[in-house]
Amino acid sequence: MAVVTSQTIQRLIDSGLFERLPATFCTYFYDQIQEWDLLFPAEQSYYERLFTLLAGSDGKAVEGLFAPLREAERLMGVTDANWPRHEFTLQQVGLINRSKHYTEWRQAVAFAFSRIDTILDVQVAREGRPRLVVVISPVEIAASPERLWTRLSARGERVKLEPPRNAADYLPLLLTGAPRGESAPTLADLHAGSNQAAPYGAWVIEAGETLSGLSRDSRVDRLSYARLQPYRLRLMTQVQEVIERERIKGSTTLGPRLKELKALPDESELAKDPVLAEFLRSTLLRGNGTLLLANTFVEWATVNAVRRARPVVTIASFGLRNQLKPFSSLLIDADQDAASAAAARPDLEGSYLDLEMFYQYVWQEYGKFAEYRVNTAFLFVREGLDQLLAIGPPDFRLLETRALPLASVFQRAKEWLGV
Repeated sequence: MAVVTSQTIQRLIDSGLFERLPATFCTYFYDQIQEWDLLFPAEQSYYERLFTLLAGSDGKAVEGLFAPLREAERLMGVTDANWPRHEFTLQQVGLINRSKHYTEWRQAVAFAFSRIDTILDVQVAREGRPRLVVVISPVEIAASPERLWTRLSARGERVKLEPPRNAADYLPLLLTGAPRGESAPTLADLHAGSNQAAPYGAWVIEAGETLSGLSRDSRVDRLSYARLQPYRLRLMTQVQEVIERERIKGSTTLGPRLKELKALPDESELAKDPVLAEFLRSTLLRGNGTLLLANTFVEWATVNAVRRARPVVTIASFGLRNQLKPFSSLLIDADQDAASAAAARPDLEGSYLDLEMFYQYVWQEYGKFAEYRVNTAFLFVREGLDQLLAIGPPDFRLLETRALPLASVFQRAKEWLGV
């Protein structure tokens, strides 16, 4: 089966490497690289390093690594006759999921990756660089400071801040070091425009559109839930039409149809980049609630950007969620304003509880990858508040005896990134 990949992967395919690997392992990765041009460079690099490692390792060591997986496949009845290696079908997924040996298979897969990723992580760590994550919550979250970031506060330091006289300058001073009127570049812009910029290395993800107004560099990947409204509404309508008018009932035919629902150029600036357009489509259609809930979109988009693109700078800004409306809350992938005439009301306490969990989810996700474990500074900020939570390596410190101006926080983050 012809697959368009990199020269490195193609050379390994031609060498017969994939035919020597366990069938389920081989098939899964064939499926992952089917759309090679829609993968982020970080994903492509991972697959190249993974298979180069397997190809160059001692044969007996590789056999030992996959021995539990081959045994699990034998118990599940996987054979060359019933398991084509160059495609991954729903029938194959069903065979795995229905097998009474599914647990053994999962354990064998986990065993293999625990050994493989440990080696690959060492390679990544050797090429580490300072990274920055800024997580912002809205001014409307009126919880007292001691009730903010409760799941993470023991891991960092609460830093006293000196808020500006003009509240509108709070985020501009934090992210650009200057008042709003100066239109200075954000930390994301500075990285994207530097000579050490990584491809897809600077992301701004938000519920509203304030940050997208501050960031102007075209090389920053900006995802605004508010600005995506035309695309979101079209997706809701077209998904319903596909299901109802075309009478599609199963994922076998629904999946390919949903693949066609990419953003149009007038719906998102990301539409011009095929990789980002596919990322946006999958984020909105695969995330549970990402079409309907702004904060769920921000959390899911941030987590997937980490998993797939490995950004150097991430600025994520949450908003408020509305109280669930009667009846409309039961409708999936439907425009809530159109589904119910009831007025939308912000749910302040619900938003606070959601965000306390989301802070932890986002922080934990970064910790799963070697790129971030020992060289990432996190700033958790509530707009307008006179303190923030900083988590980072020992050489990233903000703690002072006096309250820090927001511009000083910006300057420290800028120095940390080396931009």
